[in-house]
Amino acid sequence: TLKFLLIFLFMILCTLLYQPFLCRTPHNPLRLWFPHFWKDALFLMRVIRYGARLEIYRRTSRVVTVVDRFVQQAQRIPEKAFLIYEGVTYTYGELEERSNRVARVFGDAVKEGDTVALLMSNEPDFLSVWFGFCKLGCAVAFLNTNIRSRSLLHCFRCCGAELLVVGADLLETLEDILPSLQEDGITVWCMTQESPRPGVHSLLDQMEEASQEPVAAERRSVRCLRSPTLYIFTSGTTGLPKAAVITHLQALKAAGGFWVYGATGSDVIYTPLPLYHSAASLVGIGGTIELGATCVLKKKFSASQFWHDCRKHNVTIFQYIGELCRYLCNQPTNEKDHRVLMGVGNGLRQDVWREFHRRFGDIRMCEIYGSTEGNLCFMNHIGKIGAVGRSNFFYKLIFKYDLVKYDLVREEPVRDHSGFCQHVQKGETGLLLSKICSQSPFFGYAGSKQLTEKKILRDVFVTGDAYFNTGDLMAEDEDDFICFRDRVGDTFRWKGENVATTEVTEILGLVDFIQEASVYGVQVPGNEGRAGMAAVIVRPECTFDGKKLFSHVLRELPSYARPLFIRLQESLEMTSTFKQQKFALVESGFDPCSISQPLFFLDCSEKSYVPLTSSVYDSIVSGQRNV
Repeated sequence: TLKFLLIFLFMILCTLLYQPFLCRTPHNPLRLWFPHFWKDALFLMRVIRYGARLEIYRRTSRVVTVVDRFVQQAQRIPEKAFLIYEGVTYTYGELEERSNRVARVFGDAVKEGDTVALLMSNEPDFLSVWFGFCKLGCAVAFLNTNIRSRSLLHCFRCCGAELLVVGADLLETLEDILPSLQEDGITVWCMTQESPRPGVHSLLDQMEEASQEPVAAERRSVRCLRSPTLYIFTSGTTGLPKAAVITHLQALKAAGGFWVYGATGSDVIYTPLPLYHSAASLVGIGGTIELGATCVLKKKFSASQFWHDCRKHNVTIFQYIGELCRYLCNQPTNEKDHRVLMGVGNGLRQDVWREFHRRFGDIRMCEIYGSTEGNLCFMNHIGKIGAVGRSNFFYKLIFKYDLVKYDLVREEPVRDHSGFCQHVQKGETGLLLSKICSQSPFFGYAGSKQLTEKKILRDVFVTGDAYFNTGDLMAEDEDDFICFRDRVGDTFRWKGENVATTEVTEILGLVDFIQEASVYGVQVPGNEGRAGMAAVIVRPECTFDGKKLFSHVLRELPSYARPLFIRLQESLEMTSTFKQQKFALVESGFDPCSISQPLFFLDCSEKSYVPLTSSVYDSIVSGQRNV
């Protein structure tokens, strides 16, 4: 707290001392040597101001949570539009009353500290159920609507949920595991008027009969910022989704994102991202509540409807991932007849960034870097194209992070003769590590301490220190701008989703003709992230069957996790510790002209993996064939 206060006072002093000098001298040393000083100062003052509020919560044990803020806004501006969904407007007061009904339905069924699971698409009742259970003192687990069968069952078991609310449109996804859920004692409720099948309760009819009066505020009261409020599932290196623990501290930090970027209560925020991800729920909905603004919620992103929606609802801010902006740039028409001023998101490539500005106007694109479970966040408040964040002297005093040398072949940080990691030089690519301390805690994953421990690097620079391993390769240039380079390890990102290679490998291993598989990501020109590829060894007594493999991955894996390319191998290279060596495979890509082994491509029109010929390859890299 003292450090925050001193930095804050120092920046104010600099402002007072240099302001007259700046007014008199257009070409002064401060402008030449520190061109971003004033933007940095304003941005950091807002960050420190917001952080001071959280520090007050910590010291007084009187935490005002995101749901508390929602209740406050509902009392302050009950008639203001909070959510616009499919043309229907829901006010703060209406959503408050509806969430109260949910709390009343389950008031006697759950107790403070219980965990409930939520499997719903983007819709207003996602928020009603979420807030309703939070008002009862429960933690809520957001389930990814793309996962199926055993992965979905695993999610319940690792977060300890004993109750599930499922959207009416997603009930069929539970077909295979419903008996197992019931055997485990998990009560299933569906957003329907009548029970859709035996053992599944209907919720909408119960909500209509319930009172809209709020439950006692003491039921949701929180005394510790570090108590869990959500579990958000993220793919990792363990083969199955991991439940990242989201505390009230993390939720409140994320909710301040729009405000720190300068947004106000008069803004209209467009959210086409899935609510089960932290970007939409924590930054989008939480940020809307913090501002007292309006959110236009889209069930699913549509490139053809995007600008129409923005004009119709007078959108001023939209949330994005890099893929979303690329899809918009692929549309045939330019759109500059809108009121959009700012986009907030991550993963925007430089070429798409420039094309986006050319096509759609000088919209301020605000990149945010940070993983769901991570303890570090970067924000590109300057707007430099290609940067994910901006650092400076003051930022480094508050947030402790380092870039260290990384061995891509061994897939581990480089350590010196004393066993400590080595810093990279300015401009050099390194593994991003964030120090775990009281200011930047790491809360890990539910279900297993081993999962949490795997994300921690110890004895990094001195004996006994601990750092969160982001798994990302970054570079920091001479002007303190931070740029993303690549992901390392057993996770890659495709179509805006993290893909765990171990999980895909296990699924492929269930096919009878596959003896062994090594899954990795390869770059496809014109696309963000890396597409899935698998090097496969076929059993000696079998032959490769493209149709059978296609049917298997279609049934067992979400679309973003299905390997687009298959490479047949006679053997797989291993490291000295018997880990699959993927570096050479990743480097060689999927070009049939440079790879002697047979290659196959997932062809949805043929419903099979078909031979990857030179002509097919050319159509992929030229963008004529969608991937």
